[in-house]
Amino acid sequence: MEPKVSGVGVLDKSFGVVALVAESPRSLAELIQGTGLSRATAHRLALALEAHGLLRRLPDGRFALGLHFVALGRVAAEQFPLAEIAAPALVALREITGESVQLYVRDGSNRVCIAALESLHGLRTIVAVGAALPLEVGSAGRVLSGEHTATGWLQTVGEREAGVASVSAPVRGPQVELLAAVSVSGPIDRLGRSPGKLHGPAVVAAANQIQQAVESAPFLT
Repeated sequence: MEPKVSGVGVLDKSFGVVALVAESPRSLAELIQGTGLSRATAHRLALALEAHGLLRRLPDGRFALGLHFVALGRVAAEQFPLAEIAAPALVALREITGESVQLYVRDGSNRVCIAALESLHGLRTIVAVGAALPLEVGSAGRVLSGEHTATGWLQTVGEREAGVASVSAPVRGPQVELLAAVSVSGPIDRLGRSPGKLHGPAVVAAANQIQQAVESAPFLT
């Protein structure tokens, strides 16, 4: 993750530390090497970020992302207007399919879940609102990477997580820009090896419904 330069030195340096730790937990020496900061500056910033809950210390002394980011991610996702606009379509999609549904947006090299409804089945997939997942695996990630099919939906089986199948479709804006990916996911035991045949049309219909809602929301267009 490449930090942006805002011109506010302490913020740029702090975000550089956070961005490095977001890739994987780091020791102080690795923070110094990865950011180019002096030992004193890297140590001071890491301790300050830890004090604010943005970093935490692992038993081996390495710095990892703090749990405060979990709460911040959830709040950020809830405040994103697309999640609210998509809610009726997501509720209907869960009722139709009986499976867990999610809405993802792209954030750099990740996809972030901004809305999620869990299946009522005892065995179900759970993705937390605010969770950041890689783009290169899973049907939603591949949709947000620009992959598309003639059917309008894209399916994966056991790609992101063993035993889980999913089918996703793109949500586009008024200028045909890619806004999000709506997804249905569940255990392979229920969705089978061809989840698209089972739920693909319903996912595409939900994506179209969300797109129509977006087009009628002037603050998103």
